[in-house]
Amino acid sequence: MDGGGELDQARSAYRRRAWSSAFEAFTAADARSALAPEDLEQLAEAADMTGRAEQGVAALERAYTGYEAAGELGRALRCAFWLQSSLGFNGSFARAAGWAERAGRLVGDRSDCAERGYLLTAQTRRLFEAGDFAAAASLAARAVDLGIGCGDPDLRVMALHALGRALIRLDRPQEGLARLDEAMVAVVGGELSPRATGMVYCSVIGACSELQDLHRAREWTAALADWYGAQPEFTGAYHGLCRVHRVAVLRLGGAWSTAQREAEGICREVADGFGQQVAGAAYYQLGEVHRLRGRLEEAEQAYRDALRCGWDAQPGLALLRLTQHRTDAAAFSIGRALAETAEPFARLPLLPAAVEILLAADDPAAARSAAAELAARGERIGTPAVLAASAHADAAVALTGEPESDAAGMALADARRAWRLWRDQDAPYEAARARVLVARACRALQDEDGAAMELDAAAEIFRRLGAAPDLELVRRLAGLRHGPGVLTARETEVLRLVAAGLTNHAIAGELFLSEKTVARHLSNIYPKLGVASRTAAAAYAFEHGLFPGSA
Repeated sequence: MDGGGELDQARSAYRRRAWSSAFEAFTAADARSALAPEDLEQLAEAADMTGRAEQGVAALERAYTGYEAAGELGRALRCAFWLQSSLGFNGSFARAAGWAERAGRLVGDRSDCAERGYLLTAQTRRLFEAGDFAAAASLAARAVDLGIGCGDPDLRVMALHALGRALIRLDRPQEGLARLDEAMVAVVGGELSPRATGMVYCSVIGACSELQDLHRAREWTAALADWYGAQPEFTGAYHGLCRVHRVAVLRLGGAWSTAQREAEGICREVADGFGQQVAGAAYYQLGEVHRLRGRLEEAEQAYRDALRCGWDAQPGLALLRLTQHRTDAAAFSIGRALAETAEPFARLPLLPAAVEILLAADDPAAARSAAAELAARGERIGTPAVLAASAHADAAVALTGEPESDAAGMALADARRAWRLWRDQDAPYEAARARVLVARACRALQDEDGAAMELDAAAEIFRRLGAAPDLELVRRLAGLRHGPGVLTARETEVLRLVAAGLTNHAIAGELFLSEKTVARHLSNIYPKLGVASRTAAAAYAFEHGLFPGSA
């Protein structure tokens, strides 16, 4: 086939979104005769869409040079933008910074090129990553106007989505979501180039996950799946990141087996450059599935792999320690994570875990503080999942220690609200956990029948999901059905060690408590179990199968 035929074939494959065929045909045509800048741009896009990052960068560099020589400033700036994006995404930050400087020098003080909005959009990204969200929003708004002015949908929509993300970080979530929705109308309508489409899809779904807006995340994830399905040869780097977002959505929706398979696939397939972080995110999600199922060794390894890839393993790792009955390690771990994290949105997933762990560690004051912070964030963000997490935390705090009847009533109202919100978000695991809180509140109000029914309903969900640790908790709570109260997590640890035959002195050493504190826990445990002695408490634990191996 002559060069002209190969080029026609390449352009045709590009239009059909047959990315591998387009890449091979463009490459063959280029070997016969150097491609024009327009064709080099398409070659670069085909390379990006098939995971050939270095070939894509090389083609874009040649396209930039060709446009610059021809005086086509706008097209050159577009190439420079995608060069910065590709290089930064794959970890070549110095080269990306060099292209930013080169693009800025090309523009100089000229004001006749509306495509300089690409330069502003790249600067917006850097400001966002530096935490200067007000400046990022200002630049993004200017870039939106420039994109409209030059009739470039890629520029307009990428800047619009950047504006939305900056507004969210400025605690203006509803305004930010409105901009993201506007951007997604253009994305779903097929108005953008494929590389811009993939980037905006992934970023918007990431923002929805950050806000815990599950309905939006599911809607855009489903649209993304349709887009992927129309171009099966797409395997670029953003593909891996989008798949991680999908795993999180699947996990929250209770599709744990599918989430596990997808996460394992990502871990196998991505590794280089930014792919290390993508793999780290996938390992974290894999660890979450293993932890929820009670596969503690597998969860530990997955969290370690996430850390090895540069991804933070919190709050999952701290919650794993709690599941392993290493309460003090869990409290230290979540406390350190909170101390190191100042950015409000980064703290958001840590706070519900902190409440649970701090209550187990007998630190109700710190738990109340974390719950109050979560409530304040819930009021500002207003998404149902954040409000549900806040209601759950408030209910758990109210049930701490010896709740009075009014506190138990408040706990019941908060727990039921959490359950309704999680149920309406199609989050079965979280909804079932809320039902356990409802059961505890019912029991505190002496409603044993109500508690039993709630525990049965929660157990059915945990059994279907394979949530072994939560199912064991329900079994223990059901064993306490005839007692007037519910043990706290710390009281449960003390009872476990009493049943194992340890003295107060030994228990104090095991749990890093004073003997006086151990004695106080026992004085609380006895009336809750309806027993009068240490021996009777141990016998009760064995008779009711409260711990593995005691049934």
